[in-house]
Amino acid sequence: MSVTITAADINKLRQATGAGMLDCRKALTESNGDFEAAIDWLRKQGQKVAAKRSDREAKEGVILAKTTADHKAGIVLCISCETDFVSKNADFVAFATSIADAAVANNVKSVDELNAVEINGAKVSDMINDKLASIGEKIEVSKFERVEAPFVASYIHGSNRMGVLVGMSKEAEEAGKDVAMQIAAMNPLGVDENSIPADVIEREKNIAIDVVKAEGKPAEMAEKIAMGKLNKFFKDNTLMAQAFVKDGNKSVADYLKSVDADLKVTEFKRVALG
Repeated sequence: MSVTITAADINKLRQATGAGMLDCRKALTESNGDFEAAIDWLRKQGQKVAAKRSDREAKEGVILAKTTADHKAGIVLCISCETDFVSKNADFVAFATSIADAAVANNVKSVDELNAVEINGAKVSDMINDKLASIGEKIEVSKFERVEAPFVASYIHGSNRMGVLVGMSKEAEEAGKDVAMQIAAMNPLGVDENSIPADVIEREKNIAIDVVKAEGKPAEMAEKIAMGKLNKFFKDNTLMAQAFVKDGNKSVADYLKSVDADLKVTEFKRVALG
């Protein structure tokens, strides 16, 4: 009696072993859906796999942010591992850097695209699998973001523990770095009010109203007071409204205007360990 092999089954085996999708499908088919037997089948085929790694947490790693030579696009990614001993190893950092360089050189737009890229004749997915087998830790491209804009600035903070990309409306290298450092330090939720999801705004507003009512304020005043709290939320959590870290007397929006009246932040990505 044959067993139906689902995409979830294949993905589970792939996550656990690092083997390719087609190989995982073949292994599960040959083992009639038995997960452990499928792992054994892969090993018998000579594949370097590390069984049961999917239940480990890869909380450490190396984060890299890079842009193209013309600064029209940038990527930020995390090659994760399990221990800081590995993440701080020079060879592992070089390994992660080679993958980030390949992502930029090949105009990669997703993790799947990156895994298929070849470096010196070897696919990134195979390189990661080999590294996993040699080190004995769960290793993967755990985070990947991309930004395209007229000008993209990048910033890496804290020994590759955080990376930021900032899309700008025009070339502004120094301002781009300043804004990237702002994002790293203050972790805004969006560029401005319009970039905050409606459900987040509604939730914050409802919380504020409930807090005001709990304080015993009249119901007719609750909405007005809640809106004041919501404005405070925007000031703290949107990039343009935040106080500029290099000069608390002005907002980030004020700072950009002082550089160039037409300079805007189009988008940003912030990737951190943990």
